[in-house]
Order: sequence, then structure tokens, then C-alpha cells
Amino acid sequence: MLKKITLAIIISIQIYSCKESKGVKIEKNDALEKEYVANWESLSKHEEAPQWFQDAKLGIYFHWGVYSVPAFGSEWYPSKMYIKGTKEYEFHKKKYGSQEEFGYHDFVPKFTAENFDAEEWVALFKRAGAKFAGPVAQHHDGFAMWDSKVNPWNSVKKGPKRDITGELASAVRNNDMKLITTFHHARNLQRNADTPKNWGKFDSHFTYNPKYHTSSTDPELRKLYGNIPADEFHKYWSDQITEVVEQYKPDAIWFDSWFNFIPEERVQQMCADYFNAAQRNKQEVLIGYKQWDLPNEVGVQDIEQGGRRDITERPWMTDITLSTKSWSYIQGQTYKSAGLVMRNLIDVVSKNGVVLLNVSPKADGSIPKEQRVVLHEMGDWFSKYGEAIYNTKPWDLFGFGDADAGEGHFGGQSATVKYTASDIRFTQSKDEKSLYLICLGKPEVGKKINLRLLAKHRYSPHSKIKRIVLLGSEQEVAYDLNDEYFELTVPNAKMDTIATVFKFELE
Repeated sequence: MLKKITLAIIISIQIYSCKESKGVKIEKNDALEKEYVANWESLSKHEEAPQWFQDAKLGIYFHWGVYSVPAFGSEWYPSKMYIKGTKEYEFHKKKYGSQEEFGYHDFVPKFTAENFDAEEWVALFKRAGAKFAGPVAQHHDGFAMWDSKVNPWNSVKKGPKRDITGELASAVRNNDMKLITTFHHARNLQRNADTPKNWGKFDSHFTYNPKYHTSSTDPELRKLYGNIPADEFHKYWSDQITEVVEQYKPDAIWFDSWFNFIPEERVQQMCADYFNAAQRNKQEVLIGYKQWDLPNEVGVQDIEQGGRRDITERPWMTDITLSTKSWSYIQGQTYKSAGLVMRNLIDVVSKNGVVLLNVSPKADGSIPKEQRVVLHEMGDWFSKYGEAIYNTKPWDLFGFGDADAGEGHFGGQSATVKYTASDIRFTQSKDEKSLYLICLGKPEVGKKINLRLLAKHRYSPHSKIKRIVLLGSEQEVAYDLNDEYFELTVPNAKMDTIATVFKFELE
């Protein structure tokens, strides 16, 4: 019997080899061959930063949800409205009445989004220069911005009664962009209900209090307020991510920290499920994470409202606000200038990073004019100088200058560094035929920019310079390069107030 089995195996191998040699294609189960399993060793085999992401440089997302209705304080309103001593607590009590009577869930019917137009939003984001975009799918407040069967508090069954994520996913892909969905709901579980002295602590979004709906035993309210057992919540956490992945097939998913509060094996399974789904869908995807939530090999690390101080080998990202007071829309909100946003973006790109920019729509689904103006100005800059940003890679040095790069709250440097024309950053084309020198401001006509470190004995361009032109025109730029120094003379031409780009055309 053993001889017959062995003979059958040999014949099968010979038939397979014969077919291969005659050019007959043998179908293989690639999905099984490349299946990821729930451990870090397997997950680390996935490419953490696909090329489309490295080339994109700018994405746009938005904090928009039920918390946009009161439009006061910040997106943390649902948490702080229950904590005595906060301005949100006092504002809520004065405007809406006692928290015992008017809870956060009572804002849901007021979140109408009547002016929301996914196609118009995405067209605006594309006009601003973004290559990927998408929603905060769920913030800490427990309200899902998609058509969910897992979470009863979702934008189809309640509030707008529209599939916000679905409409955006369609619009994003209609505009040849990539879709990102972000998740912040690891904070939603109440982890502080054991004793009154822990109520209101930072480790949970909603504070437990027997006087408020946050302690309700109603099955629906318990899910909104995170007042459920930990084991049940951990499954609820991952089931919602799975639902978004299966329904909308995002090209990137991004997490606002707190994986340390989720069991490691559940995080690993979530990653494996996402990578395997992407494999089936023939997508190149990534996971964005903060702090040390994932190994470097598994995802792309994000620095909130900050940046790196030097070039890194691994691609990274930063999420920053267009607004200055909060991530969500609030009354009296103020905004950064396009120049501030763009100069910090150029710094990020020069150091191998990607920017995820947050905008903040109103509860009715309109994006304020002040934000649109900044986005249009950003788009105008990209339309002239985008080749110095998109599809580029860092050069040997990120640049020069003396801007005061203050400490970032979450590490690295701040995302609000005030650069000037004396601060210079470099990028280069992937084929290394073009090198871009970017002045972060408007250089003075006739000024000689002397960069000793570009001398031939230091960090000279990798190949001979054919010519240098002012990007956006064909005007050639006078320069001198020798063993001791490199000197460029700013030509008599119109300079850009945001950032001026000189293109080195190399042999």
C-alpha cells in the first residue's frame, strides 16, 4: 500500500512539472500562501508603508460628530459635560439643563448634517492637494459614523440617518483618492466605575455616576456610554473595526492610541484580519498608530501635532489641526494660516513624513468659509510646486535654518514652528534627476544664499547640475559651486509668500 501512495505522489509531481514546462499555468492559492496570523512575527512581514502612502504626502480627515452640536470646548465635550468644575459642565447646565435630565444621547437627534455633501467635501479636499481622505469613523463618544449592525448608535439609524462613511468612501474613490478611516473608541469603555473617587478620571471617556445616564442599565445607552463589562467591550471594539473593513475596504486605518488597554491578542487578530482582507481585495494598506501601540514593522507611527527633528529611515506621519482651539468645530474657533500649515508640511516631507490634516465641519455638515480659504490657498501652492512634494523622497540632508523648533507635546518638535525664508528644506525626485531647494518663505530678490554644506567636499548633489530654475517658471538661476561653497543668487522674479522652490536639474 505504501508503495502505491509513493508512486502516486511521484506521478503527481511529474505531471505538475510537465505542465509547468509546457507553459500551463497552475493555479495557486495566494491567499493561503500569504495569510497573516495573529502574532507579531507574521504581521511584521506586511509592508508597513505602501508606496502610494509614501508618495501621497497629504491626507485630510475630520472630527465631526454628535459633539459638533454643542460646539463648545472641544470634541471632549461629551466627557467633560459630566465632570464638575469644568467649563463644559457649567455651560451644559446653563444652556441645556441638568445633566441628570439632558444627557449626551439627547444631542443625537440634533446632529442632522442636512448640508453634508460627500462629493463636494471630497472635491474640496482634492482641490487642497490631499491624496487620501476619510472620516473619524468613531470618536471616544461611542457614536458610529457608518451603517452598523454592531453599534445601535450609528449615523444611519439615528442622527443624520445617512451612511456618512459609505457616501465618503464612494466620493473618495470617484476622485481617484485613497480612503482612510480612523478609530478613537478604545477610550469608550468605562474603566472607573468601582469607586466614587475614580469617577471622572482620564482612563475613560464617560464618567460613571449613578445620577446620570452614564450608569444606565438600558442596553442601548450602556453601549453608547461604554458601561459594559470589559470582555464584552473588547469584542465590541474589534467587531466595529471588522465591520468598517468589510463594508468599506479602507486603504488605511488609523488609531488614536490606547492599545495598551486592549488585550494584545485582540489587537493582533484585528491587524491580521485587516491585512488578510486587503490581500483578498488586492489592496496595499497600512495601519497608523500612536506612541508604541504597534511594533515599527507592523504599522506607521504617528506623532500628534508634531514632527521629527531629523530624517528617519522608516516613513512616519503626523496628524495636525487646521484649527487652533480644538479638533472639532466650536463657536469662536480660529485657524492657522496656509503658510504655517504648508511650511510645517514641507518640513515633515523633507524628513520622510506624511501629514494627516484635520478639518472641523459644523453639525449641519457645512465646512466654514475660513477653513475653505486656507484649503484653497494650499491647493494653489500645490498646483504650482507640487512636483517638489508628491512622489519625492528625502535628500541626504533635510535642510538648513535657524527656526526655533519648540518641543512637541507628544514628542519631537511642534507642528506650529514659525519658519522664514532663511529656513531651507530639500526633497528629491525618486529617480534622483531633480533636487528641490525650498525656501520656507519669500526670499529677497538679489540675495545670495550661501550653503557651505553643499560644497563639493561636503553634500554636493549626486550628479552634475545641468541648470537651476525657479519652479513655476523657466527662469534660470545663477549659482556658483566649488570645493569650498555653494552660492545661489535669488533672481529678479516673483517669489511665493508661502514657500519658494528652486529646482536643480541633474544629469
